[in-house]
Amino acid sequence: MNDAMHTTMSAAMNSANNDASKKPGKIMLVGIGPGSNEHMTARARAAIAEADTIIGYVTYIRLVTDLIEGKEIIKKSMTEELDRAIEAYERAKQGKKVALVSSGDAGVYGMAGPTFEVLFQAGWTPDSDIEVEIVPGASALNTCAALVGAPLTHDFCAISLSDLLTPWPVIARRLNAAADADFVVALYNPKSGRRTRQIQEARRLFLAHRRPDTPVAIVKSAYRPKQRIEFTTLDKMTECDIGMLSTVLIGNSSTFVRDGLMVTPRGYASKYDVENGGTHAGEQAGRSLSTGLNGWLETIRSSGKTAGELAVQYGLPASYIAATLAAEILDETPEADQENDSENAAGASA
Repeated sequence: MNDAMHTTMSAAMNSANNDASKKPGKIMLVGIGPGSNEHMTARARAAIAEADTIIGYVTYIRLVTDLIEGKEIIKKSMTEELDRAIEAYERAKQGKKVALVSSGDAGVYGMAGPTFEVLFQAGWTPDSDIEVEIVPGASALNTCAALVGAPLTHDFCAISLSDLLTPWPVIARRLNAAADADFVVALYNPKSGRRTRQIQEARRLFLAHRRPDTPVAIVKSAYRPKQRIEFTTLDKMTECDIGMLSTVLIGNSSTFVRDGLMVTPRGYASKYDVENGGTHAGEQAGRSLSTGLNGWLETIRSSGKTAGELAVQYGLPASYIAATLAAEILDETPEADQENDSENAAGASA
């Protein structure tokens, strides 16, 4: 943070702290989803209706214009996130209810993080008079995936290509790790008027680990009037129309596109005969794959290879392999393993 910003923040906080005699207010960090009212949650609309003051980036304010008539409106530019958080804190100290709006979800590259940084620096705690509520919204990851099919049905991650606040080597390491680990990846902030090379470098890193024909979907302005969807491949994705309003979805080694839908298989075909529903030889319903942890442990124990050799074979740290080999293999009993195949992760659903 530069000196001018620190001075501005300190002055705003001092002013607000001196106004302690006023009734404390509330800050609502509102995720408005992709922007259309029908995809905004009922709580998001209620929070905006409840608010005295609406603060947000000019584009986000425009998306909720029909909900904010008669309210105090504070519009800020794209790079003024801390200013938005400071304004929200000031108004809350004056006893106002403030809706600080973000597109998507306020906690996913949104205003929740900067706001808590400002609040904590001011000495705020969750027990303070000012209440803070986070109102979740559908992130670009969810909304763009819904428009193109089912690309996120297996492990995925999100990476922002913006280097305005994150050093490029950090971003590049994350891209490389995600590409190597075969995650489906959503690229946020892929390109802007001044940042044009980052998406090219991301493609270069992914091509070191993925096939050139890996499916890619590019969604621009999801659920907004100028929505645009384009299917392409990893080697050709930089030829497409990509901007700050785009989200780039890069498939994994199993992702395919069929009849205009991008799908990442969940893995049922590895265990089941999809036509008759029966399990393949050596597999059991409701139990880990034969190549799951215990099966893999038996394989590496009987391989006769050293931890170093196995580390190279599987792309894992030798220290992990050595510690795993030394650990006891636990019996996988039905009583100890009752997870449903369609609910392998906490909170997941088929």
